[in-house]
Amino acid sequence: MRIYHGIKAFEKIQYPVVTSGTFDGVHQGHQKIIKKLQHLATDKQGETVIITFWPHPKYVLNPGSSMKLLTTFEEKAELLRSLGIDHLIRIPFTREFSQKTSGEFVEEILVKKIGTKQLVIGYDHRFGKNREGSFEYLQTNASRYGFEVKEISRKDVDHIAVSSTKIREYILNHRIHLANKLLGRFYGISGLVVKGQQLGRKIGFPTANLEITEDYKLIPSDGAYAVLASVDGNQYSGMMNIGVKPTVGSASRTIEVHIFNLDRNLYNERLNVQVVKQLRPEMKFNNLEELTDQLHQDRNEAEEILHKHL
Repeated sequence: MRIYHGIKAFEKIQYPVVTSGTFDGVHQGHQKIIKKLQHLATDKQGETVIITFWPHPKYVLNPGSSMKLLTTFEEKAELLRSLGIDHLIRIPFTREFSQKTSGEFVEEILVKKIGTKQLVIGYDHRFGKNREGSFEYLQTNASRYGFEVKEISRKDVDHIAVSSTKIREYILNHRIHLANKLLGRFYGISGLVVKGQQLGRKIGFPTANLEITEDYKLIPSDGAYAVLASVDGNQYSGMMNIGVKPTVGSASRTIEVHIFNLDRNLYNERLNVQVVKQLRPEMKFNNLEELTDQLHQDRNEAEEILHKHL
Protein backbone atom coordinates (compact mmCIF):
# COMPACT_ATOMS: atom_id res chain seq x y z
CA MET A 1 0.00 0.00 0.00
CA ARG A 2 1.29 3.45 -0.89
CA ILE A 3 0.69 6.29 1.56
CA TYR A 4 0.49 9.89 0.34
CA HIS A 5 0.85 12.74 2.84
CA GLY A 6 -1.27 15.30 1.05
CA ILE A 7 -3.25 15.18 -2.18
CA LYS A 8 -0.42 16.81 -4.16
CA ALA A 9 1.74 13.74 -3.61
CA PHE A 10 -0.77 11.42 -5.28
CA GLU A 11 0.26 10.10 -8.67
CA LYS A 12 -2.67 9.31 -10.97
CA ILE A 13 -3.49 5.69 -11.67
CA GLN A 14 -5.43 4.02 -14.47
CA TYR A 15 -8.74 3.17 -12.77
CA PRO A 16 -9.18 4.51 -9.20
CA VAL A 17 -12.06 3.15 -7.11
CA VAL A 18 -12.36 5.58 -4.22
CA THR A 19 -13.96 6.08 -0.84
CA SER A 20 -13.35 8.67 1.88
CA GLY A 21 -13.83 9.04 5.61
CA THR A 22 -12.08 9.11 8.98
CA PHE A 23 -12.12 5.29 9.32
CA ASP A 24 -11.35 5.48 13.05
CA GLY A 25 -10.99 1.92 14.29
CA VAL A 26 -11.41 0.36 10.83
CA HIS A 27 -14.30 -1.57 12.35
CA GLN A 28 -16.69 -4.03 10.70
CA GLY A 29 -18.82 -1.26 9.22
CA HIS A 30 -15.73 0.20 7.55
CA GLN A 31 -14.70 -3.26 6.43
CA LYS A 32 -18.04 -3.64 4.63
CA ILE A 33 -17.23 -0.53 2.58
CA ILE A 34 -13.69 -1.77 1.93
CA LYS A 35 -14.94 -5.12 0.62
CA LYS A 36 -17.28 -3.32 -1.77
CA LEU A 37 -14.40 -1.10 -2.88
CA GLN A 38 -12.21 -4.12 -3.58
CA HIS A 39 -14.95 -6.00 -5.42
CA LEU A 40 -15.52 -3.07 -7.78
CA ALA A 41 -11.78 -2.57 -8.33
CA THR A 42 -11.23 -6.24 -9.11
CA ASP A 43 -14.15 -6.24 -11.53
CA LYS A 44 -12.65 -3.35 -13.51
CA GLN A 45 -8.98 -4.24 -12.97
CA GLY A 46 -8.66 -1.01 -11.03
CA GLU A 47 -6.99 0.01 -7.78
CA THR A 48 -8.49 0.90 -4.40
CA VAL A 49 -8.00 4.40 -2.99
CA ILE A 50 -8.99 5.59 0.49
CA ILE A 51 -8.99 9.28 1.37
CA THR A 52 -8.75 9.94 5.08
CA PHE A 53 -8.43 13.13 7.09
CA TRP A 54 -5.90 13.93 9.81
CA PRO A 55 -6.22 15.24 12.43
CA HIS A 56 -9.74 13.99 13.08
CA PRO A 57 -12.16 16.71 11.91
CA LYS A 58 -13.82 16.90 15.34
CA TYR A 59 -10.57 18.18 16.90
CA VAL A 60 -10.41 21.00 14.38
CA LEU A 61 -14.08 21.97 14.37
CA ASN A 62 -14.49 21.50 18.16
CA PRO A 63 -11.08 22.29 19.70
CA GLY A 64 -12.31 21.48 23.22
CA SER A 65 -13.47 17.98 22.28
CA SER A 66 -12.52 15.30 24.79
CA MET A 67 -13.17 12.47 22.33
CA LYS A 68 -10.43 9.85 22.15
CA LEU A 69 -9.60 7.86 19.03
CA LEU A 70 -9.55 4.10 18.52
CA THR A 71 -6.54 4.27 16.21
CA THR A 72 -3.54 6.48 15.67
CA PHE A 73 -2.83 7.28 12.04
CA GLU A 74 -0.08 4.67 11.99
CA GLU A 75 -2.40 2.01 13.43
CA LYS A 76 -5.12 2.89 10.95
CA ALA A 77 -2.69 2.74 8.03
CA GLU A 78 -1.40 -0.67 9.12
CA LEU A 79 -4.96 -2.03 9.42
CA LEU A 80 -5.83 -0.76 5.93
CA ARG A 81 -2.62 -2.26 4.59
CA SER A 82 -3.50 -5.63 6.12
CA LEU A 83 -6.92 -5.48 4.44
CA GLY A 84 -5.30 -5.07 1.02
CA ILE A 85 -5.92 -1.39 0.20
CA ASP A 86 -3.69 -0.13 -2.63
CA HIS A 87 -3.49 3.62 -1.92
CA LEU A 88 -4.08 5.74 1.21
CA ILE A 89 -4.24 9.52 0.86
CA ARG A 90 -3.85 11.48 4.09
CA ILE A 91 -5.37 14.94 3.71
CA PRO A 92 -4.53 17.49 6.43
CA PHE A 93 -7.83 18.64 7.91
CA THR A 94 -7.78 22.36 8.65
CA ARG A 95 -10.42 25.04 9.17
CA GLU A 96 -9.67 26.25 5.66
CA PHE A 97 -10.23 22.77 4.25
CA SER A 98 -13.49 22.47 6.20
CA GLN A 99 -14.87 25.41 4.23
CA LYS A 100 -14.69 23.60 0.91
CA THR A 101 -18.14 22.97 -0.53
CA SER A 102 -19.11 19.48 -1.61
CA GLY A 103 -18.78 20.63 -5.24
CA GLU A 104 -15.24 21.92 -4.66
CA PHE A 105 -14.23 18.72 -2.90
CA VAL A 106 -15.54 16.59 -5.75
CA GLU A 107 -14.10 18.70 -8.58
CA GLU A 108 -10.71 19.56 -7.05
CA ILE A 109 -9.88 16.27 -5.35
CA LEU A 110 -12.01 13.42 -6.69
CA VAL A 111 -11.99 14.53 -10.33
CA LYS A 112 -8.88 16.63 -11.03
CA LYS A 113 -6.37 15.18 -8.57
CA ILE A 114 -7.44 11.53 -8.45
CA GLY A 115 -9.41 10.95 -11.63
CA THR A 116 -12.01 8.86 -9.79
CA LYS A 117 -13.82 6.25 -11.89
CA GLN A 118 -16.06 4.84 -9.16
CA LEU A 119 -16.90 6.30 -5.75
CA VAL A 120 -18.20 4.21 -2.85
CA ILE A 121 -19.94 5.84 0.13
CA GLY A 122 -21.97 4.69 3.10
CA TYR A 123 -25.71 5.40 3.11
CA ASP A 124 -25.37 8.15 5.75
CA HIS A 125 -22.06 9.65 4.60
CA ARG A 126 -22.00 13.44 4.25
CA PHE A 127 -19.15 15.64 3.09
CA GLY A 128 -18.21 19.22 2.22
CA LYS A 129 -18.94 22.44 4.11
CA ASN A 130 -21.74 21.98 6.66
CA ARG A 131 -21.94 18.32 5.53
CA GLU A 132 -24.04 19.43 2.56
CA GLY A 133 -22.85 16.70 0.18
CA SER A 134 -24.86 13.48 0.04
CA PHE A 135 -25.38 10.36 -2.06
CA GLU A 136 -28.32 12.07 -3.77
CA TYR A 137 -26.11 15.03 -4.69
CA LEU A 138 -23.43 12.76 -6.12
CA GLN A 139 -25.92 10.61 -8.01
CA THR A 140 -27.51 13.69 -9.59
CA ASN A 141 -24.15 15.06 -10.72
CA ALA A 142 -22.25 11.83 -11.44
CA SER A 143 -22.44 12.08 -15.23
CA ARG A 144 -21.08 15.63 -15.11
CA TYR A 145 -18.17 14.54 -12.93
CA GLY A 146 -17.44 11.47 -15.03
CA PHE A 147 -17.60 8.74 -12.39
CA GLU A 148 -20.08 6.21 -11.05
CA VAL A 149 -21.41 6.35 -7.50
CA LYS A 150 -22.05 3.21 -5.45
CA GLU A 151 -23.84 3.38 -2.12
CA ILE A 152 -23.56 0.91 0.77
CA SER A 153 -27.25 0.71 1.62
CA ARG A 154 -28.75 0.91 5.09
CA LYS A 155 -29.88 -2.71 4.69
CA ASP A 156 -26.29 -3.82 4.04
CA VAL A 157 -24.84 -2.31 7.23
CA ASP A 158 -27.65 -2.04 9.76
CA HIS A 159 -27.40 -5.70 10.75
CA ILE A 160 -23.83 -5.03 11.85
CA ALA A 161 -25.07 -2.30 14.23
CA VAL A 162 -21.60 -0.87 14.62
CA SER A 163 -20.20 2.60 15.11
CA SER A 164 -16.97 4.06 16.45
CA THR A 165 -18.99 5.77 19.19
CA LYS A 166 -20.48 2.50 20.42
CA ILE A 167 -17.04 0.85 20.41
CA ARG A 168 -15.59 3.70 22.48
CA GLU A 169 -18.39 3.33 25.02
CA TYR A 170 -17.72 -0.40 25.40
CA ILE A 171 -13.98 0.14 25.85
CA LEU A 172 -14.54 2.77 28.54
CA ASN A 173 -17.14 0.73 30.41
CA HIS A 174 -15.43 -2.59 31.11
CA ARG A 175 -16.87 -4.31 28.02
CA ILE A 176 -13.81 -4.73 25.83
CA HIS A 177 -15.06 -8.14 24.61
CA LEU A 178 -18.09 -6.45 23.01
CA ALA A 179 -15.87 -3.77 21.44
CA ASN A 180 -13.74 -6.54 19.94
CA LYS A 181 -16.80 -8.10 18.30
CA LEU A 182 -17.65 -4.83 16.58
CA LEU A 183 -14.04 -4.24 15.57
CA GLY A 184 -13.70 -7.74 14.15
CA ARG A 185 -10.37 -8.10 15.99
CA PHE A 186 -8.82 -7.41 19.39
CA TYR A 187 -8.43 -3.77 20.38
CA GLY A 188 -4.81 -2.69 20.17
CA ILE A 189 -2.56 -0.28 22.04
CA SER A 190 1.11 0.34 21.41
CA GLY A 191 3.83 2.15 23.30
CA LEU A 192 7.44 2.33 24.39
CA VAL A 193 8.56 0.36 27.44
CA VAL A 194 9.82 2.72 30.15
CA LYS A 195 11.20 2.18 33.64
CA GLY A 196 8.62 1.88 36.43
CA GLN A 197 8.70 1.27 40.18
CA GLN A 198 9.84 -2.35 39.61
CA LEU A 199 7.48 -3.57 42.33
CA GLY A 200 6.20 -6.36 40.08
CA ARG A 201 9.63 -7.94 39.86
CA LYS A 202 9.83 -8.09 43.67
CA ILE A 203 6.61 -10.13 43.91
CA GLY A 204 7.33 -12.42 40.97
CA PHE A 205 5.38 -10.54 38.28
CA PRO A 206 7.80 -8.28 36.38
CA THR A 207 6.00 -5.84 34.11
CA ALA A 208 6.75 -3.74 31.06
CA ASN A 209 5.48 -0.21 31.71
CA LEU A 210 3.97 1.28 28.55
CA GLU A 211 4.24 4.94 27.68
CA ILE A 212 1.54 6.00 25.21
CA THR A 213 2.75 9.24 23.65
CA GLU A 214 -0.44 9.97 21.69
CA ASP A 215 -2.69 11.65 24.26
CA TYR A 216 -5.70 11.25 21.96
CA LYS A 217 -5.48 7.44 21.99
CA LEU A 218 -8.34 5.75 23.85
CA ILE A 219 -7.12 3.69 26.81
CA PRO A 220 -9.43 0.98 28.21
CA SER A 221 -11.08 1.34 31.63
CA ASP A 222 -9.01 0.54 34.73
CA GLY A 223 -8.61 -3.13 35.52
CA ALA A 224 -6.76 -6.35 34.75
CA TYR A 225 -6.85 -7.82 31.23
CA ALA A 226 -5.84 -10.94 29.33
CA VAL A 227 -3.66 -9.75 26.43
CA LEU A 228 -1.49 -10.85 23.54
CA ALA A 229 1.80 -8.95 23.34
CA SER A 230 4.09 -8.74 20.32
CA VAL A 231 7.83 -8.21 20.72
CA ASP A 232 10.23 -8.36 17.74
CA GLY A 233 7.56 -10.09 15.65
CA ASN A 234 6.94 -12.80 18.25
CA GLN A 235 3.62 -13.06 20.07
CA TYR A 236 3.25 -13.97 23.73
CA SER A 237 0.39 -14.44 26.17
CA GLY A 238 0.23 -12.01 29.04
CA MET A 239 -1.87 -9.90 31.33
CA MET A 240 -2.10 -6.15 31.70
CA ASN A 241 -3.09 -3.82 34.49
CA ILE A 242 -4.38 -0.31 33.86
CA GLY A 243 -4.91 2.04 36.77
CA VAL A 244 -3.41 3.79 39.78
CA LYS A 245 -2.41 0.65 41.73
CA PRO A 246 -4.37 1.53 44.88
CA THR A 247 -2.71 -1.20 46.97
CA VAL A 248 0.68 0.55 46.76
CA GLY A 249 -0.65 4.09 46.36
CA SER A 250 0.65 5.03 42.92
CA ALA A 251 0.40 8.72 42.13
CA SER A 252 -0.45 8.33 38.46
CA ARG A 253 -2.28 6.03 36.07
CA THR A 254 -0.05 3.40 34.52
CA ILE A 255 -0.27 0.65 31.91
CA GLU A 256 1.75 -2.42 32.92
CA VAL A 257 2.08 -5.65 30.96
CA HIS A 258 3.31 -8.93 32.45
CA ILE A 259 4.40 -11.20 29.61
CA PHE A 260 4.31 -14.92 30.29
CA ASN A 261 7.46 -16.93 29.57
CA LEU A 262 9.57 -13.93 28.57
CA ASP A 263 12.25 -12.72 30.95
CA ARG A 264 14.42 -10.02 29.44
CA ASN A 265 14.89 -6.28 29.53
CA LEU A 266 12.44 -4.53 27.17
CA TYR A 267 13.31 -0.91 28.00
CA ASN A 268 12.97 1.45 25.02
CA GLU A 269 11.41 -1.26 22.86
CA ARG A 270 7.98 -0.87 21.29
CA LEU A 271 5.36 -3.24 22.61
CA ASN A 272 2.16 -3.93 20.68
CA VAL A 273 -0.67 -5.23 22.85
CA GLN A 274 -3.97 -6.79 21.78
CA VAL A 275 -6.56 -6.55 24.55
CA VAL A 276 -8.54 -9.80 24.55
CA LYS A 277 -10.75 -9.67 27.65
CA GLN A 278 -11.06 -7.91 30.98
CA LEU A 279 -10.36 -10.23 33.91
CA ARG A 280 -11.61 -7.89 36.66
CA PRO A 281 -11.88 -4.20 37.57
CA GLU A 282 -8.99 -2.63 39.46
CA MET A 283 -9.06 -3.63 43.13
CA LYS A 284 -7.39 -2.49 46.36
CA PHE A 285 -5.91 -5.24 48.55
CA ASN A 286 -4.98 -5.13 52.21
CA ASN A 287 -1.37 -6.11 51.58
CA LEU A 288 1.08 -7.38 48.95
CA GLU A 289 0.38 -11.01 49.84
CA GLU A 290 -3.28 -10.64 48.90
CA LEU A 291 -2.28 -8.84 45.71
CA THR A 292 0.17 -11.61 44.78
CA ASP A 293 -2.47 -14.30 45.38
CA GLN A 294 -4.86 -12.43 43.08
CA LEU A 295 -2.20 -12.08 40.38
CA HIS A 296 -1.70 -15.85 40.39
CA GLN A 297 -5.46 -16.27 39.91
CA ASP A 298 -5.41 -13.66 37.14
CA ARG A 299 -2.61 -15.49 35.34
CA ASN A 300 -4.44 -18.83 35.49
CA GLU A 301 -7.60 -17.24 34.09
CA ALA A 302 -5.68 -15.35 31.41
CA GLU A 303 -3.82 -18.48 30.28
CA GLU A 304 -7.12 -20.32 29.94
CA ILE A 305 -8.64 -17.50 27.87
CA LEU A 306 -5.58 -17.03 25.65
CA HIS A 307 -4.72 -20.67 25.03
CA LYS A 308 -6.79 -20.85 21.84
CA HIS A 309 -5.33 -17.64 20.38
CA LEU A 310 -1.69 -18.73 20.14
